[in-house]
Amino acid sequence: MALESHAKQTRPRDARIIALILQSLGVEDYDPKVVHQLLEFAHRYTTDVFQDALVYAEHAAKADVDLEDIQLAIQGRVNHSFTTPPPKEFLLELAQEKNKTPLPLIPEKYGIRLPAEKHCLTGLHFSIVPDAPSRLSADTALESPHLGAMEEEEEATETKTKRSRDRVEDDDYDF
Repeated sequence: MALESHAKQTRPRDARIIALILQSLGVEDYDPKVVHQLLEFAHRYTTDVFQDALVYAEHAAKADVDLEDIQLAIQGRVNHSFTTPPPKEFLLELAQEKNKTPLPLIPEKYGIRLPAEKHCLTGLHFSIVPDAPSRLSADTALESPHLGAMEEEEEATETKTKRSRDRVEDDDYDF
């Protein structure tokens, strides 16, 4: 509690005023960065208003900036910077018109649409070293008849999976 009151006392006067304004509007819980952002906005706004008032005073060939120049600058800023929100009735009309059209049906296949597996790097058809020698040499295939049979089985399963992938690929881009 003492640390919090000490932190509040070390804040600049303008930051304390912004915090008091927020408190008077009923805002109790806010990020401390909000005060800094509002201070930056207020500084930028007043700087722009004073610069515009200076331009108006120079244009009128006045030595000093007076109240009329500042009022004119504020009026110019309000007309160009701030807009009033549209009326509630207009927004309701717009919402009813937009909601007349029904939403599109959810497709059977939803989610991320990826290309066919043969076009992805995650597929089984890519090789890091092109034209790499096979795993088994011809000498080992002659020595063991079981290894040759295993290779034939692997090739048969690869062709089966390729055929099943081809069927799946046809469905990949149907909408």
